[in-house]
Parts: sequence; C-alpha cells; structure tokens
Amino acid sequence: MLRSSLFRSTPFRLALGFGTLFVSAFLAMGLIAYQLMRAELSQGLDNSAREIWEVVAATNADGDLEDIVGAVDNYARLSNGEDRIFVLLDPAGKRLAGNFTKPPVKSGLSMLSAEEAGLSGEGNYRVISGKVGDNWLSVGLSLAETDRLASIALKSMGWALALVTVTAFALSAFLATRIRRRLDSIADTMDDVSDGKLGSRIPLIGNGDDIDSVSRQINTALERLGALVDGMRQVSTDIAHDLKTPLNRLQMVLETAAEKIERGEPASADVAEARAEGHRINETFEALLRIAQIEAGARKARFAEVDLAAVVSSIGEIYVDVAEDDGKTLTVAAAAGIDDRVTGDRELLTQMFANLVENAIRHCPEGTRINVSLARSGGRIIAEVSDNGPGIPPNERHNVFRRLYRLDKSRTTSGTGLGLSLTRAIADLHGATIALEDNNPGVKVVASFPAVGNTIGK
Repeated sequence: MLRSSLFRSTPFRLALGFGTLFVSAFLAMGLIAYQLMRAELSQGLDNSAREIWEVVAATNADGDLEDIVGAVDNYARLSNGEDRIFVLLDPAGKRLAGNFTKPPVKSGLSMLSAEEAGLSGEGNYRVISGKVGDNWLSVGLSLAETDRLASIALKSMGWALALVTVTAFALSAFLATRIRRRLDSIADTMDDVSDGKLGSRIPLIGNGDDIDSVSRQINTALERLGALVDGMRQVSTDIAHDLKTPLNRLQMVLETAAEKIERGEPASADVAEARAEGHRINETFEALLRIAQIEAGARKARFAEVDLAAVVSSIGEIYVDVAEDDGKTLTVAAAAGIDDRVTGDRELLTQMFANLVENAIRHCPEGTRINVSLARSGGRIIAEVSDNGPGIPPNERHNVFRRLYRLDKSRTTSGTGLGLSLTRAIADLHGATIALEDNNPGVKVVASFPAVGNTIGK
C-alpha cells in the first residue's frame, strides 16, 4: 500500500505538538526558577552587606573615631581582592579609612560600578551607606559571585533544556513511529481482506490500549465475516451438490411428460410428480432465505418477553399425537415455580422447538421416547430435547448444523437438511448457545437462553 510521509502523519503531528508543549513548559518553569534563584541571591547579598555595615558601625559605640577607622581599615585590608569595599568619610567628604573613594550620594542600598568607585575591573557592587555619628560609612559587596552562580544556573538550564528537547522530540518520533507502524498493520490487514485474504488478522501487542481494543473488535468482525463467507461458499457447494439431483430429476420428469404428450399418452402423473418436486425445491430455497433473514437480525424488531414454558407446552399439544401416530412417545416437562421468560420472537422460538421435535420424529425408529424439558440455572433457561434413538456420531455433531448437510442414513428420509441450520440461526439471534450431547443412547440437544434481565445482544 502507498503510505504518506511520517512527518505528515497524525501520530507524528500529535507527538510533535505534545513534545513542543512539554519543552515550552520546561522552559517556562526554568525561567521562573532562574528568576527566583537570582532574586534569592540578591536578597542574600543585601542582607550580608547590611550585617557587615552594622558590625562596623557598632565599633563607634563610644564615639571613639580611632576604633571605627581601625575597623574599616582592617576590613578593607582583609578583603579578598575587591570582593568587599569599605569607606569612612568625615562630614566634609574626606576619606578617613577604606579602599574606595567615591561613595554613593544617597543613604541605603544602591548599585555602584567599579569605575564609579574608582576601582579597576568591570564589576558591580551592592553598596549600603549611612551615617555613623557625624561621619559617613559605606560598605559594598561584589556581585561577581552572584553573577557566577547565576551564570552556572543559566548554563545548566540551557544544557538541561537541550537534553529535554532532544529527548522529547526523539521520544515523540519513536512513539509516532510505533503508533504509525500499528496503524499500518491495520491498513495492511484491511488491504489483505480487500484482496480476499479473509484469514488475515491484526497483530495485537497485548497492552490493552485503545488501538489493541479497536484491533480486537476488528479481528472479531473479520472472524464473523470469514465465517459468513465460508458459510456462503459452503451453501453454494451444498446447493450445487444437493439440489443438482432433484433439479435433474425434475428435468427428466418434465421431458418424459413432454414425450408422452407428443405421443398422445396421458402425462398427468408425471406432471403431478414434477409439481411435487418443484414444491420441494421451492421449500429448500425458502428455508435458505429464512435463515439468511434471521442471521441478518431482521426479526429483532419483533422481540418481546416470551414464556418459554408456554411455547414448549404448545409444541407438546401439537406433536404428541403426531409422535404417537408414528410409533413414538413425546413428553414435555418444565420445572415448576420457575421464571421461564426470555426476550425473543415467539414465532421463531416455536419454529425452533418444532424443528427439533420433528427431526427426532423423522429420524428415530418406532418405540423411541422423545422428551422436552425446561429448567433454570442462574440467569439462564436450559431447554433440552432428547431421544433414545440411534443418535449422531460425535464426529458428525458439528456438521449437522451446516446448511443442506444430511447424514448418509438420513438421505432416505424426507427433509431439506436445513432444520438444524435454522435452529442454530434462531438460537444465535436470541443470544442462546446450542449443542448436541450424547444421551446414552440417543442424542440430546441442549439450548441455553439468557433469562429476562440477562439478555445478551448479538
């Protein structure tokens, strides 16, 4: 199949969008953190300058000028290079002590460049100034260390941003490629199905995500489609095989009747035989059409609550005499005091049980006992139709539900081979399971219906 570029695919665009959003959020948080750190460093520097100023000013407690001059000179001499600057001026503005000459012109905190302070270098200082007695004291701390820490933080954030950006977009590309590969597998499977490869299935990775869930539903639909197509193929084969003989027989009867008419001989018997044969063929096609309609779910619009015990009782009333005339015994029993209601189509349910009883009457020998029973197990209604006849071989029990399939021993009896196919179609429509079991001797058909309140849509 022709695939579009990865960069134009929806998964990649979504991944790229989320990656961009993530990187932008990281950048915004980094800038906020940087500003907070810079503000915290500045606040710490201001507090340190204020504490040093207060310590130096405290040496003038007794009004002894020599004490504060000595303290300022000592602090200036002990300073590491020009990290800290000090100056003490008299009221006339003459420097009494310190290591810089041009103090700020206002009291309190202010910024001062090295050039303004008469110092070498290009640094800046945070200076606090105030009067001590009649004199003027200024203390300044260099911003070099604060700027260095801020620079380190900014570079670290830059490297982190680069790493996050590469990781985010690499991961986005990886996820987009992975999702794209899974979508491509869905598209490839659909292409295979379009080419007639109905056995193709979408591979699952088993993590239970949305794509796996959708893929599982598609696979279920493909399995259903494959089963329907296989059923259609089988029906076509069965029609060609099983209806070829009656159609040939019909043609031969009609040709014989035509020859007799040409010779002036009576042909009413042949015409009657041809009519009966045509009627049987028509019944077969009507049954096939009825199964197709049921499988399409067209009858669900007529669903209502149905008392299954009443349906079974009506079957008993209709067929008890039919079974007796054919040398068999039919008994119908339902457990007393249970709720036998199901949601369904009463006519179809009656057809289902009628098919099962007729099947037993038609294919069992004289003296066979046929039993129909109902019971409840949890949220299910269990219906059984059993007999003590010759039974069905285990290897044939699945085949008898196929359209037009007939056991070799049943080909001498009347019927179309569609009774059990229709029965299964009705059971499936009602969300019921149906299976053949050994009755030792004979066969037992077990159908399990969801009771009212537990109905499962098909």
